Amino acid sequence: MTPEKTRVLIVDDDALVRAALRMMLSGSDEVEVAGEADDGSQVLAAVRETRPDVVLMDIRMPRVDGLAATEQLMRQPSPPQVIVLTTFDADEYVLRALRAGAGGFLLKDTPPADLVRGIRTVAAGDAMLSPAITRRLIEHVGAPLPQAPSRREEARARLEPLSPRERDVAVAVGRGGSNAEIGDELYMSVATVKAHVSRVMTKLGVTNRVQIAILAHDAELG
Repeated sequence: MTPEKTRVLIVDDDALVRAALRMMLSGSDEVEVAGEADDGSQVLAAVRETRPDVVLMDIRMPRVDGLAATEQLMRQPSPPQVIVLTTFDADEYVLRALRAGAGGFLLKDTPPADLVRGIRTVAAGDAMLSPAITRRLIEHVGAPLPQAPSRREEARARLEPLSPRERDVAVAVGRGGSNAEIGDELYMSVATVKAHVSRVMTKLGVTNRVQIAILAHDAELG
């Protein structure tokens, strides 16, 4: 049976960028472009119309930027996954979009095969970037030092409802471990790790592993 294609909505104010992304994705048997939008103000309507699995979201757009559009989208019931598109790999807006619920980010010059792989990974519910990259973003563009204690205490308070085992899993996710690596470290099956990660996301009210990693980093765990 042929696997179902991942439906993608492209959101970018540059028509040439949209055309290039569409061309790159059109050569894949795993992905199809469901639609396009040229500003964040169009995202909610475009998502309702095209029902994508993944939104490729530009950060800088003239009316409603990708950060605001991501925040609006994540407040909707059962939103699609979001991958942020950027020209910078250490960008405050990228970090804020990850905190808002984006499943990862891609540079606009990402090779087509890596673009497709990233889309499929995020569509499957996994983080598209390693928590190690997330930590580098946090450290590069994180909050000024005076804000650090309050952020640390807030993160620790959010992690308080976790059981000791769930906390161990959250710390391992924050270190960048895959499900298999976490299983080896904590003597669990991969299925058990997945179940723990799912419960952790539910208890923390987050939508992906990147957000778990950010909270673990903010809480200074592990």
